[in-house]
Amino acid sequence: MRPHSETVSDLPEMLEQWEPVIGLEVHVQLATKSKAFSPSEVRFGAPPNSLTDPVVLGLPGSLPVFNRAAVELALRLGIATSSKIRAKSRFARKHYFYPDQPKGYQITQFDEPLCEDGHLDLIIGRAIKRVRLQRIHLEEDAGKNLHVGAVSQVDLNRAGIALVEVVTSPELGSSEEAAEFMRSLHRLVRWLDISEGDMEKGHLRCDANVSVRRRGEDRLGTRTELKNINSFKFVQNAVEHEIARQIRIIETGGRIERETRLWDADAGASSAMRSKEEANDYRYFPDPDLPPLVVDGAMMATILRSLPELPVARFDRYLKQHGLAPDDARTIVSDRALADYFDDAVKSHPGDRGGRAIANWMLSELLGALNAESKSISQSPMAPAQLSELIRLVEDGTISGKIGKDIFEESYQTGESPRAIVERKGVQQISDEAQLWEIVDRVVGANQNQADAYKSGKHGLFGFFVGQVMKETGGRANPVITSDLLHKRLGG
Repeated sequence: MRPHSETVSDLPEMLEQWEPVIGLEVHVQLATKSKAFSPSEVRFGAPPNSLTDPVVLGLPGSLPVFNRAAVELALRLGIATSSKIRAKSRFARKHYFYPDQPKGYQITQFDEPLCEDGHLDLIIGRAIKRVRLQRIHLEEDAGKNLHVGAVSQVDLNRAGIALVEVVTSPELGSSEEAAEFMRSLHRLVRWLDISEGDMEKGHLRCDANVSVRRRGEDRLGTRTELKNINSFKFVQNAVEHEIARQIRIIETGGRIERETRLWDADAGASSAMRSKEEANDYRYFPDPDLPPLVVDGAMMATILRSLPELPVARFDRYLKQHGLAPDDARTIVSDRALADYFDDAVKSHPGDRGGRAIANWMLSELLGALNAESKSISQSPMAPAQLSELIRLVEDGTISGKIGKDIFEESYQTGESPRAIVERKGVQQISDEAQLWEIVDRVVGANQNQADAYKSGKHGLFGFFVGQVMKETGGRANPVITSDLLHKRLGG
């Protein structure tokens, strides 16, 4: 099979005539302590088949009871995506026979889902792209099949874990948009504490429905489904590969089969798994053991009050209120704790100024120090108010930017306030013109040959004089005043 890079190398040229149409179905594991319909614990890394019970195993006489915490988490996502919330939704049985589902069916929602007709906004450059959501519904996870050589095993620890499935409309237009949708959903579910969103643990898994059509056509092409993709990079690679594969088949006179395919990240290619099922293949019908799921006004009001400002709203505010560059704003809203830190630092800054300076110091010095120690922003030894204090010392001329970086390092390591360090070390910036004039005059007089060369046109020597003044003052000379006085002294 061709490697991925070979398969998609001429994709940009193909896309001049062809348009991809992509829809995603994303399974999000909800952050509940117990399973969707039974009291079994949810825990990653437990010994195989140690987290089961009669409901999970489908033993006769066992009855499911739905987890209220899962409803609340799903509602948080539904409200955050402006979805229509169904006051009375219903669970159904989706029948299929596979070792990872011992009941012989999966409990899910079919024709009466909890949430419908919402949207998720993607941040692309300075723009916001709105992607419509067809539905968000509740369901339980299946177990995991393990294949070792000719032997197949099954681990049912995941079976019964509470999920939501987020289904987009078929309106994503590129592999990059598909990957960005996954990143945006991942950010949102973590922002709202709905899910840990750890893709290596299977908390977020994507099925991608891909079709192509000639540009200008309205009719959708035959779609294929790519199953269980578990990273942003793999989503982009798999969708790119599938787009190129379908175009090549059609252009060489072939026909796209409606099928489910598996993505092999190592090989950079997909392979056919089975023909694509239709809804009637699963013989859906309402689960007789579960009553309708009713959402009342009190529950909705409680969740509405608990929702924080959402990432896209903060992104827009950071651009308009603080004048941040889009890339900086996007980085800050990538994590709620990081955005909260930024807001707290801004609150400690007087007036409306300081947002850009705080963003610059956060994204360069602070994140650099945290990344070097593999720490998150919530583990920062430097409080937001301390960072704001340091920036004020630089802005009001108490210390230079260069000394500010030294003060940052010491404050970060010790927790001591920047102002206290500055006062203890006596590194306040020299801004007194009379004092600086004496130093400038002395430096120029001690380097007369260079001064004569500067006056004769070698203006590149100006930096030499600035460096000499900084050397004599231990880097404490105010650079703006120093430059002004040197120009006056050198006559240029």
